[in-house]
Amino acid sequence: MAAVAEGLEPETAAVEDAARDATDAVDAGLGAPLLLVGNRLSLDLYPRGCHRLLHLCAQQVRQLLEVEFLQLSGHEDPQLLQATLARLPRSLPRLRSLVLKGGQHRDALGACLRGSLAALPASLSGLAHLAHLDLSFNSLETLPACIPQLCGLGALLLSHNCLSELPEALGALPALTFLAATHNRLQTLPTALGSLSTLQRLDLSENLLDALPPEIGGLSSLAELNLASNRLQGLPASLAGLRSLRLLVLHSNLLASVPAGLAHLPLLARLDLRDNRLRDVPPELLDAPFVRLQGNPLGGPSPDAHSPPGTPVVPEMPRLLLTSDLDSFAVTPLGCSVTLACGVRLQFPVGATATPVTIRYRLWLPEPRLVPLGPHDSLLSGVLELQPHGVAFQKEVGLWLLFVPPRARRCREVVVRTLSDNSWSDLETHLEEEAPKRLWARCQVPHFSWFLVVSRPVSDSCLVPPEGTLLCSSGHPGVKVTFPPGATEEPRHVRMQVVRVGSRELPALLGEPEAAASPLLYLSQSGPPSFLRPVTVQLPLPPGLTGLSLDRSHLHLLYRAPPAATWDDITAQVALELTHLYARFQVTRFSWSVTPPSASSVPRPRPGLRTPLTPSLPRYWLWYTTKSCVGGLARKAWERLRLHRVNLIALQRRRDPEQVLLQCLPRNKVDSTLRRLLERYRGPEPSDTVEVFEGEKFFAAFERGINVDADRPDCVEGRVCFVFYSHLKNLKEVYVTTALDRRAQAVRGQVSFYRGEVPEEVPEEAEAARRKRAADAPWMATLPIKLPRLRGSEGPGQGAGLSLAPLNLGDAETGFLTQSNLLNVAGRLGPDWPAVALHLGLPYRELQRIRHEFRDDLDGQIRHMLFSWAERQAGQPGAVGLLVQALERSDRRDVAEEVRAVLELGRRKYQEGIQRTSLAPGDPGPPGSSASQSPEPAQA
Repeated sequence: MAAVAEGLEPETAAVEDAARDATDAVDAGLGAPLLLVGNRLSLDLYPRGCHRLLHLCAQQVRQLLEVEFLQLSGHEDPQLLQATLARLPRSLPRLRSLVLKGGQHRDALGACLRGSLAALPASLSGLAHLAHLDLSFNSLETLPACIPQLCGLGALLLSHNCLSELPEALGALPALTFLAATHNRLQTLPTALGSLSTLQRLDLSENLLDALPPEIGGLSSLAELNLASNRLQGLPASLAGLRSLRLLVLHSNLLASVPAGLAHLPLLARLDLRDNRLRDVPPELLDAPFVRLQGNPLGGPSPDAHSPPGTPVVPEMPRLLLTSDLDSFAVTPLGCSVTLACGVRLQFPVGATATPVTIRYRLWLPEPRLVPLGPHDSLLSGVLELQPHGVAFQKEVGLWLLFVPPRARRCREVVVRTLSDNSWSDLETHLEEEAPKRLWARCQVPHFSWFLVVSRPVSDSCLVPPEGTLLCSSGHPGVKVTFPPGATEEPRHVRMQVVRVGSRELPALLGEPEAAASPLLYLSQSGPPSFLRPVTVQLPLPPGLTGLSLDRSHLHLLYRAPPAATWDDITAQVALELTHLYARFQVTRFSWSVTPPSASSVPRPRPGLRTPLTPSLPRYWLWYTTKSCVGGLARKAWERLRLHRVNLIALQRRRDPEQVLLQCLPRNKVDSTLRRLLERYRGPEPSDTVEVFEGEKFFAAFERGINVDADRPDCVEGRVCFVFYSHLKNLKEVYVTTALDRRAQAVRGQVSFYRGEVPEEVPEEAEAARRKRAADAPWMATLPIKLPRLRGSEGPGQGAGLSLAPLNLGDAETGFLTQSNLLNVAGRLGPDWPAVALHLGLPYRELQRIRHEFRDDLDGQIRHMLFSWAERQAGQPGAVGLLVQALERSDRRDVAEEVRAVLELGRRKYQEGIQRTSLAPGDPGPPGSSASQSPEPAQA
C-alpha cells in the first residue's frame, strides 16, 4: 500500500487503512481474477469495484498499463474511492476516458440516487492523456481544482450534481469540445467561459441561470447550445456572433425578447423558443422555418398594461418542457405547468404540494395485463405511469392525455381510466381539440397511478333516494328504469350502459329476415342486491315492430349474468307489458337467481384474449325471432358485436426485399393503405378477413427457410408478437434472412399468423391448421414471402442502388443501433424525413442538396440523410439520444418508442454478457423488480 500513499496528498490514516483493507480483502479470496478485455475496464456495474482495482494495482498487472477506458461507480465508499483515484496516474498512465458516474442505484420509487463522490484528489491532474471525464449523478458542490489542470480534456460531463457555480479557471482547458452541466444549481456563468475557443457543444439546461455573460459570444466553434429550463429573462446581443451555431435551445425560460441578429446566423438549423414570455419577436424570426414559438403569448398585451398603479405583480407559473432523455422533474409549492416528451401535459396549481416533490413518468406500450377493457371498450392511447403512486396532492392536478380520435362516436364517450386502491375507475373527462386530429382528454387527478384513454358506451348513473327516482339513457331515450318510493331505505348508486345493435347483424346471423333485437342494456348497483319494491325497466321494441302487430310468442327477454356464457330466456318469469313502442317488466334485483353455471357453460377465452378487469354487469336483451332456443344464438350474436373484421398483409420493400412490413388492418382501411404503400412495397394480396377481439394477442412466424434477422424486444424465438387494438397501429417492420443459398435460386418462404401467446412449438407448415377452421383454431392466415436470387457479388441485405457502410451508433452501456436498425428507422420515416433532419441539426441547405441529388428516389433521400448523419456521429456521446429526440419532436413517437425498445434490449444483453465473463457476482436486481411492484414493459 505504499504506492497508494505516495499518490495521495497528506490525508487521514483512515484513507490508507481503507485501501489496505481493500487489498487484503481481495487477497483473502474475494473472487476470481478480473479479466481485462483489450483496453477497457468496466467496474461500475457491480459492487466493490474499487477493491478489485486496488488489488490489480497491488499485483502490478501489466495489462493495466494498456487500459485506456475505466468505469467506476460513484456509490463506492468515499475514502476508498479517493484512495483508488489517487492511484490512477501511476497505475493507468495511458488512461483516456474516466467514468465516475452515480445513478446505478435507485430508491424504492425507482429514482436514480446520486453517488457519494464530492471531491477528486489533486494527483488526478497527472493523467496527461485524459480526454473524457464523466462525473454525472454525484454530489459535487464545487468543481475539483484538478480538472482545469487536465490540458488534454475534450469532454467534461457534470450533469445531475449540486454545483452552484463554475470557476473562472475552467477557461484554461484548451482542448475542451463538449461540456454538459445539466440539472445543477448554477445561477451564474464565469466570464472565462468565452475563452473556450474549441468548445462545440454546451448543455446547461435545467439550472437556475437568469442571465448570460456577454463573453459567451467568444465561443467561435460552438455548434450546439442548450439553455432550456432556466430563468433567463434576456439574451446578450453577442449571441449573434456565434457563426458556427447550428442548434440553439431556449425553451421553458422567462424570455421577453430575443436579439434579431439570431436570424442571420448562417448555419442555424433550429431555434427553440417554446414556452417563454415572448409577446413580440423580430419579423425575421417570426417567418423563419427553423424557429419554434409554441407556448408564447404572441400578440398579447403586456401583463401590467391594464393594471392600476400599485397593483402587485403576480409571477407567472413556471413552465417546463421535458426532452426525451428526462423521465423526472421537480414540483415545488409554487406549482408549475409541464409538457412531457410524449406530449402529455400536467398542471400543478399553487399549493398542490407542501414540500418539493420529484415526479417520474413512463409511457408503457399497451398490453392486455396493463389495459383493463370492458367488452365494448376501445383503447385510444398508450399507458401512462406517473410516480410516486398514491401520494395525495393538496389540490387536484390537471392532466391532459393525447388520444386517437374514435371512429364511432354515436352513443359513446371518451374517458380517462386510472388505477386507484387496486381497482380501475373512470374519471370525469373533458375533451379539447387542438387540431382536427389532435385531441386531448383532460381530467383532474388527486394522486398519481396508471392512466389511459378509452372509448366506452355512454354511462348514465344516478343516486336513488328512498323517495324514488327515474334513470334515463342519454343515448337511447326509450331506455328507462323507474324506482318507486320505498324501493330502498338508504341511498344507493345505480349505473346504466346501453349498447346499440346493428339492424343487419341479427338477420344475417339467424338467416331470418324478420329477426330483430332491442339495444343491449347493462345495469349495476351499490348496496344490498335486492330492492324493497319492484323496479320497472323499459326497453324499446325491436326495430320495425309495434305492440299492436307483433306475435308475442316470438318475443324473448334474454338475461345473462357473467361469468356464465349462456343467455337465459326469462320471458316466462316476468310479466311483459307491451305498449305501442315499448316493453316493460319489473324486477326486484338486477342479478337474477338463475341456474348456476356449470363448468362447461363458463366461457373458455380464445387464446391470447385477456379477461376484462372491469366488473361484469347483468345484461338484458329483447329479441324477436321464430327460433325456439335462442340462448346459444344470443351468445354468438353478442360475440359478433365485439369482433373486429381485419385483414393481414405482408409486404416487402421494393429496393430491399429483406425488409418485410407486417400489418393488421381493419377491413375498411385495406384499400387506402395499400394504395399508399405500394409505391415502395410489393407483395401478395391481403389475407382473407379474420375476426379478432380488442386486446387479442397473435403472432407472426416465418416459415420455409426464412427467419428474423435481428433480435427485437417484441420477438420470441423468431416469432413477432402483436396485440390488436382497433384504433392503434398494428404494424411491425422486420428484417429477414435465410440459411439457404440464394446464389443458386430464390427462396420461397411464407409467414403465418397464429392466435395467442408464442408457444414452444409452432407447426413448420400451416397446412394442417388451415384445414381446421374451427373457432378456436390458432391459425389465422399464411402469406408468401420471396427472397430473390442474388446476382454477382450482391450480398444479403444489399438492394439495388443501396451501398451503405456498416456502423454501430451508440455504445455498449446505452445500447447500439446497427445498420439493420437504422434501415428500419429509415423505412418508417417516409415524407417526415425533412423534419427529422432539421431536428438532427442538418442545415436547410444540405436538405436541398439531398433532395436534388436523389430527385426521383424518396428512399435514397432518407437513407443518405440518416446514414451520413450517423457516420458523422460515430463515437460521439449521446448520438442515439439525439435521434430519439428528433423523432419525438417530429411527431414520430411510434418510431422513437421502437428505438427505445431496441436500446433496452441491447443494454440488457450487454449486462448479461458482462455477468457471463465472471467480472462480479450476479446482481440481485434493482429494488422493486418483483412482480408486486409494477408491471413490466409490454413487448408489443
